[in-house]
Amino acid sequence: MIRTLKPSDRERLKEILDATGQFTAEEVSVAMELIDITINIPGQQDYHIFVKEHDRQVMGYYCTGRRPMTDAVFDLYWIVVDAAVKGKGFGKELLQHAEEFVKDQSGRLILAETSSKENYGRTRAFYEKNEYSLLAEIKHFYAVDDSLLVFGKYFMLNS
Repeated sequence: MIRTLKPSDRERLKEILDATGQFTAEEVSVAMELIDITINIPGQQDYHIFVKEHDRQVMGYYCTGRRPMTDAVFDLYWIVVDAAVKGKGFGKELLQHAEEFVKDQSGRLILAETSSKENYGRTRAFYEKNEYSLLAEIKHFYAVDDSLLVFGKYFMLNS
């Protein structure tokens, strides 16, 4: 089941983020900031967080939101699955839910930014497997030899 974020999910999501071993402390802090905004400001529309629940336990989540100053572009800020259940299809299920959410909001493009570092290879393969295209690369963005890669998927184009 995929559902909206509840305040009681906060600690479990922190556990999942920490357990990946992929994110720096700063990255986890940013992810938690978006979770806290979503929990503490119920009416806000900048971030939408949904969690994947399986056997009554949260197994992952995603966070998306409309990109400011665009007509219908959404960012996929975070998509994370518990490391213990990677490869079980939960990530794909979350991504498909995110895509449907964006379409329901009349979104025409979803963007996912990631790193060129070797340890993000599975992330890049995940997007490619799910028909995302590499739309842009900014070399040495995060640090020297760590480029920003922007993957995207179009749903509709206004003619």
